[in-house]
Amino acid sequence: MRPPGHLRVLTWNIHGGIGRDGRYDLDRILTLARACHPDVVALQELDSRGRLEMLAPLLHLQQGLGEHSAEARTITAPDGHYGHVLISRYPLSEIMLHDLSVPGREQRCAIEAVVGLPGGALRLIATHLGLGFRERLRQARQLAAIALARPGPLVMLGDFNDWQGSVRRILSPILPAWTSYRTFPARRPLLGLDGVYCRPVDSLMQSWIDPRAAHASDHLPVLADIRPCVPAMPG
Repeated sequence: MRPPGHLRVLTWNIHGGIGRDGRYDLDRILTLARACHPDVVALQELDSRGRLEMLAPLLHLQQGLGEHSAEARTITAPDGHYGHVLISRYPLSEIMLHDLSVPGREQRCAIEAVVGLPGGALRLIATHLGLGFRERLRQARQLAAIALARPGPLVMLGDFNDWQGSVRRILSPILPAWTSYRTFPARRPLLGLDGVYCRPVDSLMQSWIDPRAAHASDHLPVLADIRPCVPAMPG
């Protein structure tokens, strides 16, 4: 049951919209995500390259998930682009893209935004980290520095590719509440790549994965209900 007055976040690596059947189907992704009733959605590996049947995938997802968004295009090609997005039912402000790229590796970045909630505001950071061990260490330290520079409540979510726990060791002292689920491969998860971190420690109310999504991507989505911990509007 959803706690009243809480923010529900979802993070999911959607594998370019390609499911276990090899079929590209964003409507399937959209249906599964909507069934979880999230307020904020972070999607990794959104890919429009070569998809003439879906010229505006972000717009299509926004129509079902939330009218406010921030996008990080890490690959741009003549026939489309690739990256990750943050979609919200509530307004987004102070949007910033942080370059986390390491020379010689795939371009990576983090999306930072402030979500305007009915009772205040909450800062979010959505990301998709690299596959190399040293690459992730460097990226995790960058994220930790960003989090340290932002006072107050904060939620960080995404695909951290953290099967060795190195990212958690860096982030957990700063963001002491986190999820811990095996999310990859989706059919029989062995590795905990995806998750949510937040502060303060009591802001994470409940979390879970959705096994119903195993046919739609090679990752399972992670969901969490967050107590916003924001000041109430003056009466």
